[in-house]
Amino acid sequence: MKLGSIEDLYSIYCAHPSVVTDTRKLKSGDLYFALKGPNFNGNIFAIAALESGAAYAIVDEAIADSDSYQDRIILVQDVLKTLQQLAKYHRQQFDIPFIAITGSNGKTTTKELVYSVLASHFKTYTTQGNLNNHIGVPLTLLSIPKNAAMAVIEMGANHQKEIESYCAYTLPTFGMITNCGKAHLEGFGGVEGVKKGKGELYDFIRANNGTVFIMEDYPYLQSMSQGITNRVSYGQFNGQIQGEAIDADGMLTVKINKGIDLDTIQTNLVGNYNLPNVLAAVTIGQYFKVPNEKIKAAIENYIPTNSRSQLVQWKNNEVILDAYNANPSSMKLAVENFVKLNKANKVVCLGGMRELGADTLMEHQMLIDQLKQNNWSEVILVGAEFKDCNHNYPYFDTVQDAKTWFDSKQFSGHTLLIKGSRGIQMEQLIAP
Repeated sequence: MKLGSIEDLYSIYCAHPSVVTDTRKLKSGDLYFALKGPNFNGNIFAIAALESGAAYAIVDEAIADSDSYQDRIILVQDVLKTLQQLAKYHRQQFDIPFIAITGSNGKTTTKELVYSVLASHFKTYTTQGNLNNHIGVPLTLLSIPKNAAMAVIEMGANHQKEIESYCAYTLPTFGMITNCGKAHLEGFGGVEGVKKGKGELYDFIRANNGTVFIMEDYPYLQSMSQGITNRVSYGQFNGQIQGEAIDADGMLTVKINKGIDLDTIQTNLVGNYNLPNVLAAVTIGQYFKVPNEKIKAAIENYIPTNSRSQLVQWKNNEVILDAYNANPSSMKLAVENFVKLNKANKVVCLGGMRELGADTLMEHQMLIDQLKQNNWSEVILVGAEFKDCNHNYPYFDTVQDAKTWFDSKQFSGHTLLIKGSRGIQMEQLIAP
């Protein structure tokens, strides 16, 4: 059958409020949206989805051999656009805070910390994992139930106009840009392009009289946010809430110096570069009147997962596992933090940084030059991005090649930093 209106589809969604795009994750009663792209076409799985118990399949191609399922197949012009339109319609049913978070570094950790703080006091829903793109954002919106009191939405982007498109159906009332660094330079066209792209969130907040939570220590965020009346600030040196990092043998402890009576917060995060992420969560918690003791407990009880700022024990070694993503800004901070650690036998394991375009060789050489300024027990570089750089460190094209060398070293009593872009999968170095 053909879709009459988005309201008609919403009525179906209300009866079946679980949306999937992958038949492998389908449960009985789900709505199956047959997305397609350059290398996949969900339409060909529509019948299989219905046979597996999907209540309806939303498709944008005629489905052969479907006579017995015609009343459960909804034909639309474009499945992805329909998914986004449905997400917007669902979003419009709420009158609660929608907090959008984007940035070059730290947005997922910040999102998780903010969620932990708000969820300690409110019925809060947030982006699961890393579902922060043109598919993940609408799926996140559609996962929010009617009884939600807060929503925290992470927005990733690798080109301009992407954040703008997410705002069009997320309709955030609050916004935060963690920072703007050297990430996705190929798509954004340089650091200024990154600022413009991330700044699309500020543009939406400005046009709709929303509120921003801003890291006041970054002059470029102050400049980008000009014209936004409602501002709540935080920072190490500036802002309504201020705090500093205290080194606690590699783990981040935050001392609050201004704006809220919390004294110190002992986190499970590795690296002082996570200070702004913690201060953001404290600031948002205070703004929404979460009791101080709940803010402190929520942050202290948060344990990072998915290879983000994790401290893990591997055999007889300590490993800083930060291999979910990497760009020149985050790599520089990670190495700087590793230098400061009072540890013996330090081993640096770095994977290539993706999506840097014409800056790839320059940025990787700069990273190597930074490494050369210090003495390490070992340095290992993985990924074709390092291939043409000037260095004498062990180098491997793939992490599979590197693991053979890595295992042969039989590290014991060492402290290792493992970091690289997601596509390199540097965490495999310590996989069984």
